[in-house]
Amino acid sequence: MLSQKINVDLQHEGLPTITLGTGKLARQADGAVTITQGNCVLLATVVANKDPKEGQEFFPLSVDYQEKFASAGRIPGSFFKREARLNDYEILTSRLIDRALRPLFPEDYFCDVQVLISLVSSDPEIMPDSLACLAASAALAVSDIPIKEIISEVRIARINGNFVINPTRSQLATADMDFMIAATEKNLMMVEGEAKECSEADLVKALEMAHNAIRIQIKAQQELRQLAGVTGKRDYKKPETDAEINQQVVNFCRQRIYDIARKGSSKNERSEAFSQLKDELMIHLGDAITDLQKKLAKKYYEDLKWEVVRNMMLDDRIRLDGRQMDQVRPLAMEIEPLPSPHGSALFTRGETQSLTTVTFGTKLDELLVESAAKSEYTPFLLHYNFPPFSTGEVKMMRGPGRREVGHGNLALRSLKQMMPGNEYAYTVRVVSDILESNGSSSMATVCAGSLALMDAGVPFKKHVSGVAMGLITREDGKYAILTDILGDEDHLGDMDFKVTGTKDGICGVQMDIKVDGLSMAVMMEALEQARKGRLHILDAMYACIAEHRPDVKPHAPRMIKLIIDKEFIGAVIGPGGKVIQEIQRETGTTINIEEVGNTGEVSIFSANQENLDKAVTWVKSITAVPNVGDVYEGPVKGIKEFGAFVEFLPGKQGLLHISEISWKRLENMEGIFKEGDMVKVKLVGLDPKTGKFKLSRKALMPKPEFNKPQGNQQENTGEGEEA
Repeated sequence: MLSQKINVDLQHEGLPTITLGTGKLARQADGAVTITQGNCVLLATVVANKDPKEGQEFFPLSVDYQEKFASAGRIPGSFFKREARLNDYEILTSRLIDRALRPLFPEDYFCDVQVLISLVSSDPEIMPDSLACLAASAALAVSDIPIKEIISEVRIARINGNFVINPTRSQLATADMDFMIAATEKNLMMVEGEAKECSEADLVKALEMAHNAIRIQIKAQQELRQLAGVTGKRDYKKPETDAEINQQVVNFCRQRIYDIARKGSSKNERSEAFSQLKDELMIHLGDAITDLQKKLAKKYYEDLKWEVVRNMMLDDRIRLDGRQMDQVRPLAMEIEPLPSPHGSALFTRGETQSLTTVTFGTKLDELLVESAAKSEYTPFLLHYNFPPFSTGEVKMMRGPGRREVGHGNLALRSLKQMMPGNEYAYTVRVVSDILESNGSSSMATVCAGSLALMDAGVPFKKHVSGVAMGLITREDGKYAILTDILGDEDHLGDMDFKVTGTKDGICGVQMDIKVDGLSMAVMMEALEQARKGRLHILDAMYACIAEHRPDVKPHAPRMIKLIIDKEFIGAVIGPGGKVIQEIQRETGTTINIEEVGNTGEVSIFSANQENLDKAVTWVKSITAVPNVGDVYEGPVKGIKEFGAFVEFLPGKQGLLHISEISWKRLENMEGIFKEGDMVKVKLVGLDPKTGKFKLSRKALMPKPEFNKPQGNQQENTGEGEEA
């Protein structure tokens, strides 16, 4: 590594300059680069072992993106006050980088590679995740690690109808399309993002514009590499090969693999048949072969199976389970399979099944999402669980891995597009438990989640479905687009992509492209076939439940949100929280108050409608504005010789003068009221100077008939008792 820093400036139109630097920091790493934009600084390092581990059979790449809290002048909020395991946001960013980098390495390269990206200085407006992959690729570019190409990654968002590359945090808040896209100079490699029902044509346009921006970043990396003086790549030990063993595997297995693959059998039957064929192959090869040759034979067998099945699909247009290329597997779905959750659904597509539940919570149940730049609460949660029995395996039960976090995030960002806005006071948690898996359990989660939300009574605007697609290509120009891929078809493809959406547009995309030279025409055809598959599933979902339930279930907590004037927030809370605590204690409800602009939002929750109504009435009485002429009822708070003070609204007292108590003349207040008596009164006046309220009780009584006076006889004022 160089002893002095080398910089390359990268300029996108209308955006702050991005500076790539190397040679100053982390000089013992194989490659180290800093990326600077505004006050945002990322440090990316890459180190690779010189030799693979003995017997290594796969490429061990690890990618970790972490945000240092010091970068934003903050101390972590954990008990230990230090950065711990990666949070979900960091895991998702790491996955975006990993998926883009992994195809860059040669297929026979099995050395351990570790890529670390750290946010060391934060800018409140610069989104560091859109720079992280650029930093990682640049670190590889200035190293001698043997990558095939240089890549980069950008965010593209549509804001007010215009596409923006790497928008600021403020700009992104108003976007209706948000996608992260990675590519080489020639080919797209990875797409992930969300949209508020965008069209397939809009997505393709975003891909094209993002690719143009990526080419600019790749040129900057090439310039940095040249300035750093990196000219060649290191040699590495390649795996052993044996052409004779390979030919024996081909001769013994090719036709038999084809015969098994074209039967259209179930996953278990097919797996058993392939496993039995492998055992027969090993017996056929005999005991004379070495352990290394046995290992190579098993590898060649898997390679041959990959080749034969792909060619069968391309030449015979036959899939492993006998379906047509654009055919969705049989669908079965039901709502409310479980009686106690607030909402539930069971969705089955072929051999993939999701049991999904919905739970309502209060504002206190929101999830704190914390990063170096910000801390915010989210009221919509989705958790995806993938137990080992779903694939018929025995594995240790640990916490959710990166795959579970990534699949759950795709489902969450798809479903949230149809969730109600800020006026909805519930915290909503969706949990998808995968009971069976053979292809695209994340898309089953989207469908089951949509059904369960409808079942729960969430005012969910439209159903959202998802479908996993595959693409197989060959050098002779043949290609096959597969709808609703199986697990076995997943690793066969040159492009695996998942598309979610409503009848009116796309809500989410996750795409990994492995083939060179994929044309936009083929991409558009694949997206159109995905749209048809999505609509087919949507028709079945609408047949199951056409719209959300009009109300939550009887055992679910009920919620009412009241909007009050900001000035009443203190009155509802009371000194030291006395009032709000009393309301919750007396009514058995949960109340949350938030200040939003010039108003206050009061969310009241209870599973009992009567208690909910009581709390609502209580809060309304506190926040009510007294109107002259209205009738109220309240307790006597004090008694004087000239009348009584009545609290006709919480916190508001008025004078009930002795002359307004009854039509009968009262000499004094003795024996008329005692403190705590409930009195019905009418508000008859408001002193504009003092703000004092004037109350009347007699105004609610019939006026008595008096005898007319005769001669000098005075009017009898003693007649006319209270009615």
